Amino acid sequence: MIGKTTTFAKTLLLTGALAALSACGGSKDAVKADLAASKVTTIGVNSYLWRASLDTLSFAPLVQTDSNGGVIVTDWYTNPANPGERMKVTVTILDQDLRADALRVAASREVSQGGAWVASPVQAATIQKLEDIILTRARELRRDALTG
Repeated sequence: MIGKTTTFAKTLLLTGALAALSACGGSKDAVKADLAASKVTTIGVNSYLWRASLDTLSFAPLVQTDSNGGVIVTDWYTNPANPGERMKVTVTILDQDLRADALRVAASREVSQGGAWVASPVQAATIQKLEDIILTRARELRRDALTG
């Protein structure tokens, strides 16, 4: 008799739980998911920062991209207007949030001297400008996702 009571109680609990879950189903008027939330990601990092970084660095050939780790590394890029100088850029996305401190840009610069490439300092303004371009583009992508 105890076995039948226990089975009946379990069945009753399961039926109640299923009824409660079915009541949780969304209606047609349910709130749409906020695509522009700061943590939109199907990859390891913020997707707006990732896409904006790829867009910004599209002028240079890419050596490495790791969407889970948030790293993009370009190959050496020589501007045709200045063939005696080349740059290599690394972008690291540090977080899933769309924030300025979730982005780190590093660059290396070399100049041609006597047929050899020699390391040369990168101006801080160059790195800051790249960060600003990426952040602005990420915000545009987010805004576009909101407005549809």
